[in-house]
Amino acid sequence: MNPIIALLKENNISDERINEIFQVLTENPMAAMLTISQLGLPQEQLQQVMGQVMLNPTLIKEAVEELGLDFSKVEKAKEQLDNQ
Repeated sequence: MNPIIALLKENNISDERINEIFQVLTENPMAAMLTISQLGLPQEQLQQVMGQVMLNPTLIKEAVEELGLDFSKVEKAKEQLDNQ
C-alpha cells in the first residue's frame, strides 16, 4: 500500500475522504495541501505527508493509480503551476 494512503488510514481517514483528497490533488495541488492540513493529523505526521506529497511525485502517481484516479490531471496541474 502506498505510504501516503497508509498514513492517512492509520489516522482513521476514511477511504472516501482519501479519494477526495487525491481527486483534489489531481486537480489543484495547492488546494489539496490545504485540505491535508485540515485533517487533524499530528504535526509530525502532517509534515511527513506534506513532505511526501511535495518531494516525491512518484508516490502521488502510485496513490492515484491505486485509487483508480486519472494521473493525467496531475500532469496538467503541474504544467499550469510551472507556467505561472
